[in-house]
Amino acid sequence: MTAAFLIAAAVAVLTTALALTRSNAVHALLYLVVSLLAVAVVFFLYGAPLAAALEIIVYAGAIIVLFVFVVIMLNLGPEATEQERRWLQPDIWVGPSLLAAVLLVELAVLLTDGSAAAAGVVGPAGTRAVEARAVGIRLFGPYLLAVELASFLLLAGLVGAWHLGRRPWQGSPAREEEGEAP
Repeated sequence: MTAAFLIAAAVAVLTTALALTRSNAVHALLYLVVSLLAVAVVFFLYGAPLAAALEIIVYAGAIIVLFVFVVIMLNLGPEATEQERRWLQPDIWVGPSLLAAVLLVELAVLLTDGSAAAAGVVGPAGTRAVEARAVGIRLFGPYLLAVELASFLLLAGLVGAWHLGRRPWQGSPAREEEGEAP
């Protein structure tokens, strides 16, 4: 398990550094996805399969999709279209694909190994894995108000981002009052 942890941690650190140093937003997003997958492997190794699944679903799935939508919404004209065509070249995907393949092979080896520690059932020092039901009881029991407040903050951020990013409609009353022709 130590070797698997070291491989996943090395991939996470490497891809995070690559995500931070890329000047191209799409390249940075690709490396960020691989970094989040590596962190999910680390969670799985330490007996938290629920945290690993949530890492993949929430971060590597939903938040990266939001980043992609932002890149799409910032359509900057013909030069942006040409740059998007260059992004679709296969050589851009080589680095993230190789690092993701390392994680996939590592996870396949861990899942095919018969021992409980390798499969993520037993965490460090023999501790048992945390079940999803226990997380739900703890999260929505004494911390229900905090979870609800966090959801309201996220909703407020989403509404604020929508208002900041939307463009006024052609012929809207606000534009006509400003003296602009539709």
